[in-house]
Amino acid sequence: MLPQIHPSWETILKDELSKDYIKDISLFLDSEALKWKTVYPEQKSIFAAFSSTPLNSLKVVILGQDPYHWPGQAHGLSFSVQEGIKIPPSLRNIYKELENEYPGYTPDSGSLIHWAEQGVLLLNSILTVEAKKPASHAKIWWETFTDNVLQKISDSQQWIIFVLWWAYAQKKKVLIDCDKHFILESPHPSPFSAHRWFLWNGHFKRINYILNDQWKEEIKW
Repeated sequence: MLPQIHPSWETILKDELSKDYIKDISLFLDSEALKWKTVYPEQKSIFAAFSSTPLNSLKVVILGQDPYHWPGQAHGLSFSVQEGIKIPPSLRNIYKELENEYPGYTPDSGSLIHWAEQGVLLLNSILTVEAKKPASHAKIWWETFTDNVLQKISDSQQWIIFVLWWAYAQKKKVLIDCDKHFILESPHPSPFSAHRWFLWNGHFKRINYILNDQWKEEIKW
């Protein structure tokens, strides 16, 4: 497993990616392949969040849990699906909230790559999953890696907006220096919780308000 990341991330991730637990993850994924198990996303996309959003253009972190586990969906960006794939329920609610805030908003597809390219790190806490088995890779050290990433972003950057959409993500607040970053919280966009204040949370306009206040370019959602 040779991570494909933007060179700007090497400044804070080079040592992390050389640690033994990363080798253990790679060995585990190799063993799953030998058992003919299907893992998403495909290997070249596992670190897509870090190749799509350079560290030196980072503005926002939107944290998810693990990749979609159905064929054709996952491509390494949290909440995003590949072009031409039916929009999943959680993403559909994200789009509903965008329409609440920006009436007339009409997404072209379920791919959020255009967010990533504008400085939105779409990071899952767990970077792989076995087909049709959500959270199946929850105990293979991915969270050690992504927790350390969040900590390193917090330590090395200033005024990043961390978006934590549910209790699981909100547990990561302990990794973030709240004195030098912004944190936005709400329930998850899942159909099971979106009605409990995910819808009408105002986060997308709030993000752009914060960016505008910092003289940074707003996100074109």
